[in-house]
Amino acid sequence: MWGASVERNNQSAADGSDGAVHRPVLPLEILRALGGESPATLRGCIVDGTVGAGGHSALLLAHCPQVTLLGVDQDPQILEHSARALAPFGKRARLRHRRLSQLDALLDREAPQRVVGMLFDLGASSLQLDSALRGFSFQADGPLDMRMDPERERTAADIVNTWDEEDLADLFFYEGGETRSRKIARAIVDSRRRAPFQRTAALADLIERTVGGRGGKLHPATKVFQSLRRAVNEEGDELLAGLAAAERWLVDGGRLAVISFHGGEDAEVKRFFVEGAARGAWRVLTKKPIQPSRDELHANRRSRSALLRVGERVRTQGGPS
Repeated sequence: MWGASVERNNQSAADGSDGAVHRPVLPLEILRALGGESPATLRGCIVDGTVGAGGHSALLLAHCPQVTLLGVDQDPQILEHSARALAPFGKRARLRHRRLSQLDALLDREAPQRVVGMLFDLGASSLQLDSALRGFSFQADGPLDMRMDPERERTAADIVNTWDEEDLADLFFYEGGETRSRKIARAIVDSRRRAPFQRTAALADLIERTVGGRGGKLHPATKVFQSLRRAVNEEGDELLAGLAAAERWLVDGGRLAVISFHGGEDAEVKRFFVEGAARGAWRVLTKKPIQPSRDELHANRRSRSALLRVGERVRTQGGPS
């Protein structure tokens, strides 16, 4: 019964009034993680640190009627979507334009009572990926930007056109897992001597010419674009800051749920929970990451690499306060 209700709400959240489609991944699993066995009795504030289009937040508010929600996102354009999605919940939902690295200071000022849950859904939103003007995707030509927060100064074009060959190769390898990183970096440096890269199509075309066509499941530019997005938005540092804020603000028994789409991020979340458990600060609720069901994979192609880990804050029995 509950699962059917979640599916109806998930579909409602997926269909925006502007025709855009965004499906929150692992919706039932997030409700179970943060709402617990009795979501209707949960009291306190849930912080959605990456509120995006508001899909997860709307589901949590609908199933946890005694909960308030603070939704945070670094992308002001995306916040416009979440404002529409969460409008039916009135004052129970508040939205703020902040990065994860600014979450701790925001909570200091907002002083919410009893933070009982936090959610981080990492990576780029489908709304960002589908907008050519944002420059996240190689599927359509657009400016080589990739900033989630327009207040950031550095764009993907700045990195591609100014970093030296070795730094580019390391970025593509360590942040994107691109094994042909040195060949691609060398081609980029050679090409930019003639003209700087300004558009996504030009970069994607160069990568395809350098390493070959689309013989595999992924476009040959996929990993390079992912690594550039992560560098532009400092996603590794942002995650670490968000995890630290969660440890500070969650009450005893409060839960943190993190969805990642990147092996390095998942490893970082796992390490945080394991080390936290050793310190007596966390109880690990997911020994292995939760992945989408076959039905969800069929309904939402972009959920295919989602990994969910959940931890419970411990402030008793000698754990850190």
